Amino acid sequence: MYSPVMILYKNGNTYRMIIFSILFIIYLLAVNFYAFMLVKNLKDKDDNDECKDHDSKLALAGLLGGAIAVYVCMFIYKYKLTNVLLMILMPLLAVVHIFLCVVLLRYGIVYMRI
Repeated sequence: MYSPVMILYKNGNTYRMIIFSILFIIYLLAVNFYAFMLVKNLKDKDDNDECKDHDSKLALAGLLGGAIAVYVCMFIYKYKLTNVLLMILMPLLAVVHIFLCVVLLRYGIVYMRI
């Protein structure tokens, strides 16, 4: 059985996979920061009664990779805790994203031929 490093070295894609991993981590950090700020801004607007019902924005941020940040910030700011859809959807998306991150960062995209 080959380790991920041996597979990358064997295929000659070492530098591509390192760059891919760095860009993937930067993407996840940016999406989670965006999701954090989105929940904060929606909470501030909700206190002023300026806008209502922004579940679709939160769901989209969760689908893009910010499910963990949305779920944690919902508890930090006590925002939309009674919304059943978000309380079920965000943990499920978080589990899927964690699984995909582990698979992508551990094994890389071995089958991708660039």
